[in-house]
Amino acid sequence: MSRTIARWVLAVALGAIGIMHFVQTRGFRVVVPEWATRITKLDKESIVIASGAVEVALAAGLLALPRERRRIGWATAAFFAAVFPGNVHQWRTKRSTPGLDTDARRFGRLFLQPLLIVWALWATGAEPQSRARRRRR
Repeated sequence: MSRTIARWVLAVALGAIGIMHFVQTRGFRVVVPEWATRITKLDKESIVIASGAVEVALAAGLLALPRERRRIGWATAAFFAAVFPGNVHQWRTKRSTPGLDTDARRFGRLFLQPLLIVWALWATGAEPQSRARRRRR
């Protein structure tokens, strides 16, 4: 039961933050490093909108596609890993966003990302398993 609750909380959080990418695009642009615009050939606003759309899609998938739960868990973990450079950029450039308005908070946010990855994997049952456990299935 606790995995179900964790998955729902994760989905609600992802969905809410994803929607915020559409509503407060300007606030999220400071997190996008310059190199990301060169690699993607997109401007910062487009990257923010795209990442918000991914978050909303992942949230919906976590709730609406139970047969794909493990794959969506891995996709969510990969997404959290992919946006980590933005968190590092925000910390290094000392750019504030709501809730991340001090150096200590921005630095602390860096340690939240690995926890989000573990949360996504655990809540969806996608965490790596030992060989013995896999054989028993």
